[in-house]
Order: sequence, then structure tokens, then C-alpha cells
Amino acid sequence: MKIKDVIGALEMIAPLPLQDGFDNAGLQTGLTDAEVTGALLCLDVTEAVLDEAVSLGCNLVISHHPLLFKPIKSLTGADYVSRCLMKAVKNDITVFSMHTNLDNAFQGVNYKIAEKIGLSNVSILEPKEGLLLKFVTFVPENKAEYVRNALFKAGCGCIGNYDSCSYNTEGIGTFRAGAGTHPYCGRIGELHNENEVRIETVLPAYKKTEILKILSEIHPYEEPAFDFYPLQNAWNMVGAGLMGELVEPETERDFLLRVKTVFETGCIKHSKMTGRLIRNVALCGGAGAFLLPKAVRKSADVFITGEVKYHDYFYYENDILIAEIGHYESEQYTKELFYSIIRDKFPMLNLYMTRINTNPIKYL
Repeated sequence: MKIKDVIGALEMIAPLPLQDGFDNAGLQTGLTDAEVTGALLCLDVTEAVLDEAVSLGCNLVISHHPLLFKPIKSLTGADYVSRCLMKAVKNDITVFSMHTNLDNAFQGVNYKIAEKIGLSNVSILEPKEGLLLKFVTFVPENKAEYVRNALFKAGCGCIGNYDSCSYNTEGIGTFRAGAGTHPYCGRIGELHNENEVRIETVLPAYKKTEILKILSEIHPYEEPAFDFYPLQNAWNMVGAGLMGELVEPETERDFLLRVKTVFETGCIKHSKMTGRLIRNVALCGGAGAFLLPKAVRKSADVFITGEVKYHDYFYYENDILIAEIGHYESEQYTKELFYSIIRDKFPMLNLYMTRINTNPIKYL
């Protein structure tokens, strides 16, 4: 198999268009047409990780954090980013990163965190908006089911936990085929009336080009009519952070101690305890403090994330228990997520999770 096949499997779960505007997820360096010899999974790309990949015979490194996050102007080896780039190129290693697209994806990074904590009834804390389109096309009655099913198979019609969603209206279409055409029905030069079905469905905006290609292949008309309408609806399956519930409520102290153990963190920084019971949990891996207001509005008892600003502890001290567990600690299990996605698709691939703790923050 080729490196691009492995990347394709990852992008099926977390397409790159789901990444936030500031991000630089995706291919960092290397060739994707090469045969994959093995894949090493990590949170961060470091020189030690690349050395590990070489020793394992892996020519693909998949990371959560992009190696190239800021523009670089030279490759001199003066910093770890340029040294890593030079080492990767020298050893023919392709580096691919899945960052905020995997954070925002359904069953992505935050779902893995929720799984480790043992949450149920999970939902996106801040769903993305403006990522959906309504798609409308007009099809002869006798081809409506065929076209509709093809659109569903291509990714149209998903609303929440429902799929194959559409609205269909019967009507009459008219057209006159001109010289040089090959009409599916009617005669050249004659006005034709055809019983048609107007099919309306929804799709992720990033699938627009793919859907148009498929439409041109499956639609019986030589010149199919269609429309796209932008939607402002929140996409409840995609977005930042998660809300969930504990099966049994816990005291603040018991909950924090359990989280400390699960995430193997050197310490947990937290706001003052007020004696509340913890049942409703909000969380976001990495630097998720921007979601604190949303967690408070959703009546969460605790908010878990990797990084919180000093003054946030003052501002929200009476509203919610804040638990800052460390950036690396909150996202470390992303490697397991990569592993399950790839292993399910490519059971024979040489696949490894790095044994290197790349956390740059140490605890005394």
C-alpha cells in the first residue's frame, strides 16, 4: 500500500477542511506516492521521534501537532523544527499531521478523552456553523431513487445521528433540446414536459466538488440542473470540546484524583473546591480555555482542559470547577485514536505508537 492510502483512511474520519483557520494540519514533508514501510504515531515530531522511526523502519510519521506551524525562512538547523525537517528529508520520511481537524471531528480527540474519563451521553460543546450546504437537483421520476441513493452514498443527507435525509417534491420540468445535443428524453427542437422530482438534501461544504463530479456521472440529463444554498445551521456532529455525564456523581476531590491517575499528570491545577458533586463534565484537549463561557452556560460542574489563563481562575471561580491537566497529558491518547483508525483499515501494516514522552514541560 502507499502512504497516500493511509492518509486517506485518516482523512475519512477527520477531513482537512475541518481544521481551524489558524492551523496547518496535513502533509508536512515527504512524498505520498511511496510504498509505506511502517507508520509511527506520535503527539509531537521531535528529532528523537524521527530517530525512532528510522530504527523501526518506518517511512511515515503521523503526529497530532503539526511540525510546521509557523512559516520558516531558512533550513539551517538552528532550531528543532528545521533540524526535524532536514532529518525527515534525509531519511525519506513523510510527516503528516492531524490537528484541529481531528479535534473537531466526530469521534475525534475529545471523544477519546471522554472515553478515558468514562462519560456517557456526549455531545459537542461548541458545534461549528457555516460548514453545511443545501443541495437541490431535479431528476426524472423514474431515476429519482437511483440518484438519491447515489448522493446518500457520497455523503449527502446526514443530520445528527440520521442519514439518508432528503425532501422530495414532484413537479413538471420543461426544456427544448438544441442542435447537437443528446437528450435523455424528448426530441431535438421540440418543447418537452417531463415529470420530475426535486430532491433536496444537505452535505458538508467541503464535499461540494465531489458531489458535482458524482452528479455529472449519475444524472441521466446531459445538462442537469442543480443549486447550492449556504446554511447557517450548527453542525452538531462537528466542533470544539465535549459535554458528557458521569454514570455516578463524584466529589470534586475524588474526581480530580481519578483524572490525575488516568492522565498520569504530574499535578492538576484547579480552581477552589466548593463542595459540589461532579456529574456534568465539559472538556477540551489542548488549549481549550476559550470554551469556559460555553461550559458555564451549559451548566457543567467541571471543565477539563490542557491550558488555562491565570485570570480565568478568578473570573469563573464561583461558576465551575476548572481542572488544568496539561496540554500533553490531555492529548496523549490521540496516538491510540490514530492506531485504531489505521489498524482497522490496514491490519497488516507495521504500526507503532512512539515510546518517547515528548512533553517539554517537566514537574519538580
